[in-house]
This record gives sequence, structure tokens and C-alpha cells, in this order.
Amino acid sequence: RQRQMCIRDSKMTSAGMMDCKKALAEAEGDFDKAVEIIREKGKLVAAKRADRETTEGAVLVRINGNKAIIMCLGCETDFVSATPDFKNLANSIADAAIAAFPADIEALKAVKLNDGYTVEEEISAQTGKTGEKHVLAFYAALEAPYVAEYVHNNSKLGAIVAFNKEVPTEIGRNVAMQVTSMHPVSVSEADCPKETVEKELAMYKQQIAEDPKMAGKPEAMLENIAKGKLKKFFKEQTLEDQEFIWDNKLSVLEYIHTADKEAKVLAFQRLSLIHISEPTRHSLI
Repeated sequence: RQRQMCIRDSKMTSAGMMDCKKALAEAEGDFDKAVEIIREKGKLVAAKRADRETTEGAVLVRINGNKAIIMCLGCETDFVSATPDFKNLANSIADAAIAAFPADIEALKAVKLNDGYTVEEEISAQTGKTGEKHVLAFYAALEAPYVAEYVHNNSKLGAIVAFNKEVPTEIGRNVAMQVTSMHPVSVSEADCPKETVEKELAMYKQQIAEDPKMAGKPEAMLENIAKGKLKKFFKEQTLEDQEFIWDNKLSVLEYIHTADKEAKVLAFQRLSLIHISEPTRHSLI
């Protein structure tokens, strides 16, 4: 009977059989109490490893109708991120996220999974089981008339994109792939963040001022040179103006217009596990 309880305990908590046996002994055979003991130990492990970096993990996306989410469950090593338990937890969280469609990452942490425990509690339990820090590293959602997604096959980067109207599936996916691979700073030149524009322009002016060839040139000429560099920046770094990755004779906007002249991107969210602290999020909605 004790073995059966250990197996049941292990399935519910994802803890090892020896940990379950010890918890049952501590709980004097009380199954529910044993489950709570295991989870409390998970919280202690999580607290001890709170300062550890989580540079591995998985980026996941989900779409349901006109809603899309992108999230990342992080951990410390690629060994753990490759385990079935990690993948199952990540997928469970992503499924719960698209179903509940919470407003932000804190709201997602409070969403309950199928076993009745919250996302935050399950992540803590997984930390306790593996002895390795797990964290809900990122979450974002988009809602629009049409949404598309792409996740790279290594599950370390991906994007979701919102459109003002429905576009062919292939075009939606290709634009999401463009966002993932080319890392645009905004949808268009017009909505590029003011601080980004000011920073770029100041850098170009500094470069020109330090160039001996520019010494003695009229101020108006130097200003125009800086603005020319800024135009190039917009062409390379804003989604609509970027060269389309599969056909560099077309801009991304021109590519979208091959299907529908009225279609355009409203927003995107891009996430890279490598730069988890600096996700790209841009919205006109």
C-alpha cells in the first residue's frame, strides 16, 4: 500500500519515489499532508536558488481565434529543459495562458492548472523536484482581427504578430518569422520609440563630429548626413521597411500587400531566450 501511495504521490508532485517515501513517513501515512510537505520543500529549494541565473528553457506560443500568447519557462541548464517533466509543465502553462488569457505575467502566475495548483506553485514544485531554479521568465498577449506566430525549431526564440485583418496563413507565418529573425525595433518609422530615434541621431552626430573629413563642413550638411543615416536605420530596423527575408526586392509591407493592399501589422511581440531580459514588444493597438 505504501508503494502505491508513493507512486500516486510521485505522479501528483513530480517528485522522486524516495522523496515521496520520506514525505509519507513524515506525514505518518497522510497522503494529502505528504503532498504539502513535498511542495513546501520545493519552496525552500526555490528560495535558496533565487539568485541563480536561468539562461535555458523554452519559448512557447499559443493561438486561439483572434488571441495569441507568447511565454517562456526558464531553467538553469539545457539538460533540465530537455526533460519530459519540464516540457509538460511548460506546455501546461501555455495551454492555461491561452485559455485564461491573463493581462500580465503576475496574473498568469495566479492561474490554476488542471491539478488545482497555481502556475506559481507548480513552478516552485518543479524547482524542488530538480533542485534547479525554474521561473516564468516572460509572458505577453495580443488580441487583434488576425494573429500569427512562429517559434524557431530550437524553442529558444519566437514571435506573435497582430494584423488589422485576416491574411493568408503563409503570409502571417512568414511575417512572424521575419520578426523572429530580423529583430525589428518597431512596426514602422512613424511609431519608432522617440528615445530610440533620439539615441540613434545623437550617435550619428557624434560619429560625424569625430570624423576628420567632416571638419569645417557646414552645420546644415552635417545635419543632413545624420538624418540620412537615420533613414537607413529605419529601413533596416523597422518591420514594414525591412527587406523581406525570402525576397529582398520586396519590403515586408510590400510582401503583405501582395495578398491584400489594406492589410498591415498592428503589433508584435518577439522573445529570445538569449536576451530574455530585453524582449521586443511593439504595439499600435
